[in-house]
Amino acid sequence: MRKLLTEAVVIFDRDLYALRRQPTLIAANLAGPLGLVLVFGYVFGGALDSAVPGASYREQIIPAAFVLVAGTGLVLAAGGAALDVANGVHQRLRTLPIRSVAVPLGSSLSQLLISVVAVVLMAGVGLLVGWRVHEGTGSTLAGFALLLIFGYALTWAGVFLGLAIRDQQVVQQLAPLIIAGVMVSNAFVPTATMPGWLGALAEWSPFSAAISALRLLFGNAPALDGPWPIAHPTAATLLWSVGLLLIFVPLAARLHGSRD
Repeated sequence: MRKLLTEAVVIFDRDLYALRRQPTLIAANLAGPLGLVLVFGYVFGGALDSAVPGASYREQIIPAAFVLVAGTGLVLAAGGAALDVANGVHQRLRTLPIRSVAVPLGSSLSQLLISVVAVVLMAGVGLLVGWRVHEGTGSTLAGFALLLIFGYALTWAGVFLGLAIRDQQVVQQLAPLIIAGVMVSNAFVPTATMPGWLGALAEWSPFSAAISALRLLFGNAPALDGPWPIAHPTAATLLWSVGLLLIFVPLAARLHGSRD
């Protein structure tokens, strides 16, 4: 285990060096969520405020923006993996005498660091537009920890997709799909306002569970009745995170170690 961590730290340092040369990656992680916060908070917020029960609409969209930051982390991780394949870096790393899981592990940890910085900046933006935390310190820290766990699990899915697709331009098309996935959730409108089949799909979405959990832990919305993921959003988010890790960690490691 110590050897694996040492190998992963080497890849982490390499990705961190690349991040220092491309600080715009953090801005890219924030651009979409920030734009949606401004549009929905200020353009549609007044019209939708009365349609969202339990708290102000503007406060409720900040947890949704946090989850969207986690989703864009998936796209950035996929783009980085695809770029390494295109540049031949993936092939060179694969020849090193290190475990196959070490490279995606190091990449996932570097993306986790980007996510931490992005979440801190988004929290600052949220405070500026009126978002407030209404629970204690423990609940607030639990919310941010849950967000990072969920985002880290999505990162592994991104690394796998990048290694599988291998084309950075194709990977960049994932961003609208991630935004669409967050839209088909309780992020910006209640699921009860959707058509029956779409509302059911949204209620079982991992994004809906994560958003509901953050709203509850931050005190931005009361507990809701509904299907199990909505009634128990924190547990559902943890289960989704564990499930994603169990699926994509071995898949990414196997794909990294496979021969063309």
